[in-house]
Amino acid sequence: MSSEPRPSAAASRPHGRLARLAGVALASATLVVAGGTAAVAAPADGPVVARTTKGPCAYTSTPDEPPARPVPLPPDPRRTPDHGTVRVTLRTSQGPIGLTLDREQAPCTVQSFLHLARHRFYDWTPCHRLTAYPTLKVLQCGDPSGTGEGGPGYRYRDELPTDLPPAPTDPTGVRRLYARGTLAMANAGPDTNGSQFFLVQSDSALRPNYTVFGSIDAAGLATLDRIAAGGIAPTPEDPAPVDGAPALPVQIHRAIRGR
Repeated sequence: MSSEPRPSAAASRPHGRLARLAGVALASATLVVAGGTAAVAAPADGPVVARTTKGPCAYTSTPDEPPARPVPLPPDPRRTPDHGTVRVTLRTSQGPIGLTLDREQAPCTVQSFLHLARHRFYDWTPCHRLTAYPTLKVLQCGDPSGTGEGGPGYRYRDELPTDLPPAPTDPTGVRRLYARGTLAMANAGPDTNGSQFFLVQSDSALRPNYTVFGSIDAAGLATLDRIAAGGIAPTPEDPAPVDGAPALPVQIHRAIRGR
């Protein structure tokens, strides 16, 4: 684990997925995207070979991390749309979360997210992780297994932000401000984006290692505030956790393009 809580996607095992938020400060964590780690049995004639799409996004299958739900590789046209925005609404058990995806910021990420929504990969899935560190307050979603280890069976490159301001809570200037309302991808290290993403409920400080691909609308922030106010579910090992499952269960019923 790093010294900063991060949004992660399980990267400790052979590409493990739920690298727990690593700590932005003493009590912070890191967002890491999760991804499956179950191995795929090799056929009698040899190992399973990864496939990579031929377009600019180069989506690559992960045979050693099968999808949490069956889904094909995304389309990868030579001219990937890189202008304009797309509205997506997450209809959740705690209320709607409206998203505006920004193609210019992260064209390959937006294309993948829309692909997964179109194939209903996100429907009836939990948001498995809520953090309440002083410098990291996010809700993480996108894993149908709910373990923090599930992914879509493929990965793709980072589209990292270059214009985030320094985090005022970090005197070293290393961490950047992921402002309230930011929509970003969790990951398990460089170029390991999959299906898990995080919603920033309050200004957070992270190294600029997480692809920003959109924003959350006012109604969505109200939903996030309600979820955050409910706190994190205690466990026998930790009666007052700052990182774990939301006490108010959050399930995405549908991810729909448009309002």
